[in-house]
Amino acid sequence: MARNLDITALRSFVAVADCGGVTRAAGYLNLTQSAVSMQLKRLEESLDSHLLDRSARTIALTASGEQLLSYARRMLELNDEVYGRLTAQEYEGEIVLGVPHDIVYPSIPQVLQQFHANFPRMRVNLVSSYTVKLKEMFARGEADLIMTTEDGLDAGGETIAELALVWIGAIGGSAWRQRPLRLAFEHRCVFRKGVQEALDRAGIPWEMGIESDQTRTIEASVSADLAVHAILEGSTPPQTEPIHHGGALPELAHKKINLYASDLMKGEAETTLRDLIRNAYSYRTGARLAAQ
Repeated sequence: MARNLDITALRSFVAVADCGGVTRAAGYLNLTQSAVSMQLKRLEESLDSHLLDRSARTIALTASGEQLLSYARRMLELNDEVYGRLTAQEYEGEIVLGVPHDIVYPSIPQVLQQFHANFPRMRVNLVSSYTVKLKEMFARGEADLIMTTEDGLDAGGETIAELALVWIGAIGGSAWRQRPLRLAFEHRCVFRKGVQEALDRAGIPWEMGIESDQTRTIEASVSADLAVHAILEGSTPPQTEPIHHGGALPELAHKKINLYASDLMKGEAETTLRDLIRNAYSYRTGARLAAQ
């Protein structure tokens, strides 16, 4: 049967070892000598081992006591870290994070899960929208941290990844063979203009078959084999797949995934969130390069 060590008793034990005696340890812990002595006695009984050598004028650790001391310090350090992290007021608050629809998966849920484990009292308000709208929100101070998909990089931002646009269609679909090529895009999608220009350069006739403000509408239409779409590599929605067109469609450009943070994003929690996002998306770039 599992048995638990008493953290309070361990704290008294470490204090006695550091202070060299019960009297000084009691003063350090703001406890009575009898309270400290009782805690030590209970600790020794629970471990069925003598931890202190009381035969001399000054208290010394036994071999078992020396072994326990190392463990006790680590346990107290972890205990204090957890308690401080869960109760400290400086780790309370809200961060508004803006992410374009098409790069939320698969990385952002993992980032949010890990951030919540580290800072459970911090709230992340996730806003998913288009790059243009997210930049407008950021400029108005309505978002603390935003990610964007762009060709370039504005002042104050940083590029954390660079991924290729790929054609996607229904699983086993044939819409990509049709001419004119039927496209499905959101009205404000930053990718649509570049895709249209690539088709024009390749001399491939096209038409905007599906337009919507809703990402789910576009995904449903593509999965029904009504049109094709372009998305960043590694972000293919369910019920769709990358199109292996064998050169029948033009290769598309690479896009930058940029990160913009307000001047207020300087605390430990805010810095941690930025680092988690950086690591998640730089990993995707690294995985792509390794596969080439």
